[in-house]
Amino acid sequence: MKQHLKSGQRGISFIGLLVVGGLLVFAGAMLAQAVPTVVEYWAIQKAAKKASGGSTVAEVRGIFDKAAQIDDISSVTGKDLEVSKEGDKVVVGFAYQKEIHIGGPAYLLLKYSGRSK
Repeated sequence: MKQHLKSGQRGISFIGLLVVGGLLVFAGAMLAQAVPTVVEYWAIQKAAKKASGGSTVAEVRGIFDKAAQIDDISSVTGKDLEVSKEGDKVVVGFAYQKEIHIGGPAYLLLKYSGRSK
């Protein structure tokens, strides 16, 4: 009788499955911590656009601070804004950093910047 030998196994080993699973869990944890910072960036962008309707620097900062209270923005305050004029438009700019602790001495640094249009 002839025995049929398998030409090769296909699939992933248990150790390979654990490694892939661990990487997916790590990526998911980082994503879960990064998504709220992106949502806050969108809120800051919206508040900066709203604040660009002011005519003086103090008014622009006041409008931004009111919008920041409503949208629970903690990364940027009215004092952190860069207010300038381009032609007849008021342009509000901002820049800030967020650190996400990965573990031990490792951090993920996210840098955000934007301007009203």
